[in-house]
Amino acid sequence: MSEFVREVTDDSFDNDVLQSEVPVLVDFWAAWCQPCRMIAPTVEAVAEQYDGKAKVVKLNVDDNNQTAQRLGIKGIPTLILFNGGSEADRVVGVTSKDNLSRMIDRALGA
Repeated sequence: MSEFVREVTDDSFDNDVLQSEVPVLVDFWAAWCQPCRMIAPTVEAVAEQYDGKAKVVKLNVDDNNQTAQRLGIKGIPTLILFNGGSEADRVVGVTSKDNLSRMIDRALGA
């Protein structure tokens, strides 16, 4: 992925996301999804901004459909913020960097 955004899978999701000590923003995406490609630079910018305070990861729904089904992902991109192992916030579709930042700030208590 990049220096700031990691890929997670069905196998690593619980460990990397649900058991994380810091909030985790998960970008549910697919390679064929044009809106997913549109929001990718925004997700990358948020990951860089919160490096060391929160994690940002991507989960390819085509390759990891068990987690997507378990979480009720019906459209992509879907971005879910997990905090303390639970879903704290969710947005479906393309959104702004400010909106993603507000989600993470709330989880951090900022």
